[in-house]
Parts: sequence; structure tokens; C-alpha cells
Amino acid sequence: MTLLGVDGDGYVIFGVSDPGADGEKATNNVATQLREKLRLPADEESEIASRPLAPDFEAPVLDSETPFELAALRGKPVLLLFFLHTCPHCHEVLEFLRDELAEMPTDARPELVGLEITGKRHSVRARMAQHELDFFPVLFDPDGSIQQAYGVFAGVPDLVMIDAEGRIAERLQGWNDDARALTRMRLARLAGQPVPMLLSQQGYSGSEVCGVCHQSEFETWRMTSHARAFDTLIRHDAASDPECVGCHVVGFRKPGGFEISPPSAWLEDVGCESCHGRGGAHLSPDFTPAGDYQQACLACHDTKHSLGFEYARFVPRVSHAVNAALLALPADARERALADRGAVRENLLPTGATYVGSEACRSCHPGEFATWSANPHARAVETLAAEQQERNTDCLACHTTAPGNPGGFPPGAAVSTHPDLARVGCESCHGPGGDHVAEDARRLGSIVSLADKCDSCVILQICGRCHDDANDPGFEFEVEEKIERVRHGTIEAGTGKPLADQARLTHPRLEGFPRFAIHTSNRASIHPPHFAPARR
Repeated sequence: MTLLGVDGDGYVIFGVSDPGADGEKATNNVATQLREKLRLPADEESEIASRPLAPDFEAPVLDSETPFELAALRGKPVLLLFFLHTCPHCHEVLEFLRDELAEMPTDARPELVGLEITGKRHSVRARMAQHELDFFPVLFDPDGSIQQAYGVFAGVPDLVMIDAEGRIAERLQGWNDDARALTRMRLARLAGQPVPMLLSQQGYSGSEVCGVCHQSEFETWRMTSHARAFDTLIRHDAASDPECVGCHVVGFRKPGGFEISPPSAWLEDVGCESCHGRGGAHLSPDFTPAGDYQQACLACHDTKHSLGFEYARFVPRVSHAVNAALLALPADARERALADRGAVRENLLPTGATYVGSEACRSCHPGEFATWSANPHARAVETLAAEQQERNTDCLACHTTAPGNPGGFPPGAAVSTHPDLARVGCESCHGPGGDHVAEDARRLGSIVSLADKCDSCVILQICGRCHDDANDPGFEFEVEEKIERVRHGTIEAGTGKPLADQARLTHPRLEGFPRFAIHTSNRASIHPPHFAPARR
């Protein structure tokens, strides 16, 4: 069996094949890989996802009659390595761990145990001796229950770091030379030893490196949308679009920063160094004067990509100090507190002006008015009438203009008494027009022009307030066709001048939206640098 993932341009971007087992284990193998490739939530039934403690187990040991018991090591840090005895990357990890552990004080040194996944004792014994790697206890998993408990389905090496309390502190899947610095730092912290500051001297180090020492800051960062910024590109098939990537990664187009091909997985998302500079205060001490990050924020949160962005209102959502209080809450209470904040962009459109209705726009914008009048937005209430829902306030919220706002559709009113507002009017997308139509009003900047806005960052969010998964599932994947139906405009955005080149009306990035698959990066590949599944 082979399962291929194809992006919106028809390119094969990943493949899943050879489950490596039969029955339930094969299903889990494929499901785990697909979740990683498509950035889907972790399996809620996973023992790792639901339990803070490392699952206890008992396992047979190579060349020993006494079985290994994880519980017997409680009080001491443990390195549990799932490996394949013929895997060269597993050999590299073992060589690295052998050398690193030898440098540590004996009383602080974590206990290394390796679980070989094939169970071929004679072959394992010979291969380990051949490569001088027979320095640690080798365990076996005859019925696969240990791998099941730890969610080991999609590849080795898979290194689980368990602290002295028996909790999973870190996890590292895959291996290459770029993972050495991060792993050395994590090993030192696990052992209670001084953590070496191994920042990249030629480029950016990534948030996981920062998080080894700055643990609370790293945890509060993970609560924010910044920590999921790259996922937005995945959903919109824009992970290879240079116009989009720069604001969703660390150090794009800078020396040692994120590269699209091959992708620098450890620099995905808006990370520590996006705000604090390369290496933070250690390498960029003058990056932000007096802790004022407004300039850094506005580099990406501009009018094209972040409609409605207000620094003073938004910065508490990503503030380490503000979010630190949430760390002390139980997990369920913390999730509720984060959910209660609501969507970050709940006020995309201006709110200070009064709504005036679409008829007020007609005299100056007859072309746009005619195009709008011919599309379903102008007849949105008719669908409610057909289902006898004209008095349903939940439905009217998306089928009328600005319900409950000054000048908008009055709550509880009959649609027949306010025909101009009883439809999805001009102001539903462009904001209230009271300031725009007033006598001697400043035309530019008093209404939201959308022709110059980013399709994914702004237009989709405005549309998505009503075209969400509950009411219009799949909208974001059909947005090109649906926006094309309502597209209009005769004024060049930001100038007030007639639009001479009608080709400018096209939103070129809409052409890249996926048709039936989602683009992904190599973050979940078998050997990504600095990859730690426990992070999300």
C-alpha cells in the first residue's frame, strides 16, 4: 500500500507506505504519519498525549535472565531509546550518547536503555558488538505493547528523556548533525548539570534551543498563535510561497535563517528570535530598546496582512509575563482560559463609525453596487425565509448587515422593516460607512479597501466569520471560485483613483489553494533537525 499527498499544483509532496506491521499496529503506523504530515491533532487515545508520567513497563533484556523494570529506576533520569540495530542513524545517536554520558559525573549520569524493535537477539548482539555499541542494556518488546504505550509507530531513532520523577521531559525523533547541540543541552538539563549555551554562531538557533534554558518563556510561547504560525501556511498551501513564508518563520532571507528548500523545520513558526533577534540578548543585545516590540510586530502585522491590529491590545496575548499565570493552572482550566480569549482578530473591521446601509454606497460606486446586487449576498435573507428562520437571531447574525451595531440591523426587528440592512451588504465586508459618506469626509482610510489585502490573512478571515466549518465546511478550499463570483472594484486600493488595469482585480495567491490535499514540510520526516514531538 502506498498513500501519496498531492498539493494544489499537482506535485507529490509526501508518501506513506510499508506500514511495517499487520492489523492494528499497521493502522496506527499510517495514522501517526498522516497526523504528522498534515499537522492534525495528536491521537487523543495516545498514552503519551494523555498521561504526564512515562508509562511503566517490564521488558526482557539481551543476555540477562532478569527483566528490566522502568519503575525500579524512579529517582534517576532515564534515556529510553527505541532503535533498530541495522539503522545507521540509530548508531549515530548511540555513539553520541556514549560520548556525552562518559563526560558526565557518575552520580548525575542518566541511565541509558535501548529497546530494539525487531527482537532478533542473535543479529542484535552481533551488530552491537561489531560497532562497539554494546555498552548499554538492550530491551525487547515481544508483543509490541511498549511501543504502543509510547506511540512509537513512525520511525527510529526515537529518544524519550524521562526525568527523576518519572515524567517525560523531552522527546527527539530522527537524527542528524544539527540535532547535536539541542540534545547536548537537554541532556545536561535532565542530569541537573550546567547547561552549555550552544547557540548557532552563523545563523538562527530556533525556539527549542532557547527553551532549554528559558523554560517558562518557552511554555508561554507555546500557548500563542505564534507557535502555530507555520500551520497556517500548510492549511493555505502557501508553505513554499516566498511572499507568505517570511512572516511565519524565523530569519527568512537572512544568513542562517529559514530556507524553503530544503525547509529548515526547526525555524518554522514565529519563534523567540523573531522578536528578540538572532540568539536573543546573547547575540543581539540591541534588538529591542526597553522591551518595546512594536516595531518588530509591525514588520508583519501591517495593514495588508493584519487588518485591525492594535499593538496595545494584541501584545498581552503573546506576553510571557501575562501568560505565566496560566502555567500554574491545571491543563483543563488553562485550555478554558485560552479559549475564553476568543479569536485574536475578533474586530477585523472598524467599529467606531455608524453603519449606513448599502444604498448609501450606490451613488459613488454604481459598478460595485450592480455586481453585489446580482450575487446571493444581496438576497441572503431569502434563504432564511424559505426555512422560516427570519426571526432566528443566530441566523440573522450572518444574513444581515451589522446586527446590533450602531446603524446596523436592529435586534428583534422584522426583516421587512429594514430591507436595506436585511442582507449581507457592502459594510459587512468593508466596515461601517458613516465616516466615509459624511460631508467633507476623508475618503481614504475611512473604509476598508480589500483589493490590496492578503487573501489568506485578511479576506479569508472576514469571510470566515460566517463561512466557517459549521455553516460552510470546506470554504477555504473553494475560496477562489466563491470570491470570483462576488469580485468587484473600480477604485485602485489606497489611491481613490479609477482602476485602469482590470487585471489587478485578480488575487494571484488564490490560484494556489489546494484542490484535494494539503501541502506539508519535512518537520515530521524521519530525520528532521531539532524535532521534538512532545512540543505540540
